[in-house]
Amino acid sequence: MAEIRNYTMNFGPQHPSAHGVLRLVLEMDGEVIERADPHIGLLHRGTEKLAESKPFNQSVPYMDRLDYVSMMCNEHAYVMAIEKLLDVEPPVRAQYIRVMFDEITRILNHLLWLGAHALDIGAMTVFLYAFREREDLLDSYEAVSGARMHAAYHRPGGVYRDLPETMPQYQTSKWHGSKDVERMNRNRQGSLLDFIEDFTQRFPGYVDEYETLLTDNRIWKQRTVGIGVVTPERAFQLGFTGPMLRGSGVEWDLRKKQPYEVYDRLDFDIPVGVEGDCYDRYLVRVEEMRQSNRIIKQCVDWLRRNPGPVMVDNSKIVPPARETMKQDMEALIHHFKLFTEGYCVPEGEAYAAVEHPKGEFGIYLVSDGANKPYRLKIRAPGFPHIASLDEMCRGHMLADVVAIIGTQDIVFGEVDR
Repeated sequence: MAEIRNYTMNFGPQHPSAHGVLRLVLEMDGEVIERADPHIGLLHRGTEKLAESKPFNQSVPYMDRLDYVSMMCNEHAYVMAIEKLLDVEPPVRAQYIRVMFDEITRILNHLLWLGAHALDIGAMTVFLYAFREREDLLDSYEAVSGARMHAAYHRPGGVYRDLPETMPQYQTSKWHGSKDVERMNRNRQGSLLDFIEDFTQRFPGYVDEYETLLTDNRIWKQRTVGIGVVTPERAFQLGFTGPMLRGSGVEWDLRKKQPYEVYDRLDFDIPVGVEGDCYDRYLVRVEEMRQSNRIIKQCVDWLRRNPGPVMVDNSKIVPPARETMKQDMEALIHHFKLFTEGYCVPEGEAYAAVEHPKGEFGIYLVSDGANKPYRLKIRAPGFPHIASLDEMCRGHMLADVVAIIGTQDIVFGEVDR
């Protein structure tokens, strides 16, 4: 008899479905996976240590670069942790703006996940559709912060500035004639809120398009139904959060169970799966996009009716207005002190968590009374998920690894921070 032994193969990091930084060492018995060993460490940037060497307010942009698909949600957890230590509460308008952008970020994240997951499994069209919608939402990011991805828009005590009254317009060029430009600028005639409201009216139709392409598609179901099943008990033990936990049938969402900002004033539902397989997690995330759309609509309505400040009125942690700074010596001193050495945060420790698109994203902050953190620990939702890859892949075929990596919605910036 010929001797048959398992062979080991590398899946990634150059594999298109490994998203550039996952090296998965697979022990194969023919086409069946006996063991999967995820190797991370190809992206390590030392964010936690870097944050300990900088004043508190200078680490906000580092947060954008953790999970670089859910930028503002990362910032949100960080500024909430600082606010807990400072005992500061941002104005209500700032809280509504934060929540609105958290949900815009959730849709952005899920659109990229849907496009990439479908592309990994072999569906090309969804990817192009999803990026069409991301474009509008990235324009909202840009209108409010000046950057399309790494916004650095949150600040301890509120947000960087109020929502703009006008939207940037397309100009005629050798690519776009005046007729094209007129069509492209049609929903950009009003304020940012008008632009976002226009998007919320169109978006449910777009989600219907994705579902038409995928939900009852027999190839999609063959690739996802019954793949990577995790029971509710096991999902708890493995430390799952977010859609990975809800896909297994556990109704746990920080926005409902431990409400922060103004989530307790908003009306939305938590979608929950039944089987705990890739298909259920897909359904949960698609329904989450619809619920986020509902929340954004409610925020837009409230923000329309309630003007007000978007930053606390405290010169020790918030820089003065530019005009004041140029006329008032006291304001100039505040400005100079804030941007050179920041502010000292009272001694203590705080943990703040948000319901990030991928799960519970938490920041544990320890202050020794100085102007920079003594210790910063990031609780990344993707880390326990990737740790479960071995268990989820065992006994499956090689092609199913791709579906399982896709359903976990992993971004290595936060896993390997």
